Amino acid sequence: MRVIRSTSADDERLAVFRDLTNHQLRNAVDPERGIMICESEIVVRVALERAAGLGIRPVSFLLDENKLEALGPDLADLPDDVPVFVLSHEEAAKITGYRVTRGVLAAFTRPAPMSPEELVVGTRRVAVLEGIVDTTNVGAIFRSAAALGVDAVLLAPTCADPLSRRSIRVSMGNVLNVPWARFAAGEWPEGALGKLRAAGFTCAALALSDDSVPLDDPSLANVERLAMLFGTEGDGLTHRAIAGSDVVVRIPMAHGVDSLNVAAASAVTFWQLCR
Repeated sequence: MRVIRSTSADDERLAVFRDLTNHQLRNAVDPERGIMICESEIVVRVALERAAGLGIRPVSFLLDENKLEALGPDLADLPDDVPVFVLSHEEAAKITGYRVTRGVLAAFTRPAPMSPEELVVGTRRVAVLEGIVDTTNVGAIFRSAAALGVDAVLLAPTCADPLSRRSIRVSMGNVLNVPWARFAAGEWPEGALGKLRAAGFTCAALALSDDSVPLDDPSLANVERLAMLFGTEGDGLTHRAIAGSDVVVRIPMAHGVDSLNVAAASAVTFWQLCR
């Protein structure tokens, strides 16, 4: 482990943590793969554990001085070309936002993308996200997917990047544990849902409609391969995505509530249908 003690948050070597947007990170180092930023001890440990399996590698680390001892054993075998920058608590807090990251940041290369066709091989329960642009919601869905037995996540072209720093953090690193892929722009939704159906999936749209079935309908639990579709934060699934699905499913509500936040709705759905 090569420890480099820096004295200032303005150190140019820390620009990857301080200055670059998510878009720049995806392209700044390698146009094809780019960089992702992992925040907090838990997330960094997940990334280190999953590195070999995902084909990713650490690029650099930034630690609050107080965290060097805690993470030292995890970083002991890092090659010398991966610097571990250490700042005082006061300087590190200017970059890390200590309450969020707990004083730990790491830059890793991004994993190579998978195709939807590769992704669904051997899966039984997949989540399909359409137009979900809030990175917090994306991260929360991945965390629930990992906890509640979802095999994979498929994204429509307009969904937020699961490897944005906020999504990774909110998911507690589970965007690295749950396989995912993105459909091409030209195939969403009819072509994408057609591919899922051809692979043996029943497509279930989570939406409010007069012909919907309740989430606890026994027929849903008996479906061999199920793709669960969730829509954007404001309007839900598009009419085309609903029309292309095999069944529309609603979560029964009480007290006049008509719907749940998409992250909450996904967790309820996963609990019911992925056991």
